[in-house]
Amino acid sequence: MAKSPETVALDQLDKDQMKTFSDFLMSYNKLSEMCFTDCVRDFTSRDVKDTEEKCSLNCMEKYLKMNQRVSQRFQEFQMIANENALAMAQKTGKI
Repeated sequence: MAKSPETVALDQLDKDQMKTFSDFLMSYNKLSEMCFTDCVRDFTSRDVKDTEEKCSLNCMEKYLKMNQRVSQRFQEFQMIANENALAMAQKTGKI
């Protein structure tokens, strides 16, 4: 029995959501590991030292700002590439 278009659309939505969540978890784990490795130095106490906490917060903030900036640049690049493709298609008469 063939799936209805609605079922196919919902299946694709579920796959897309799982991919997005998986990407988020990978990014979160990478950030956690990177900042932990860079900032945590003393394992003789259960308490987090002020310097470790500040380092971790700075690390997280820098990573998130960098990630946001890269995303913005990628979007800008995509917009330019799309505009160039549209202009080329119009120039060659394909549109």
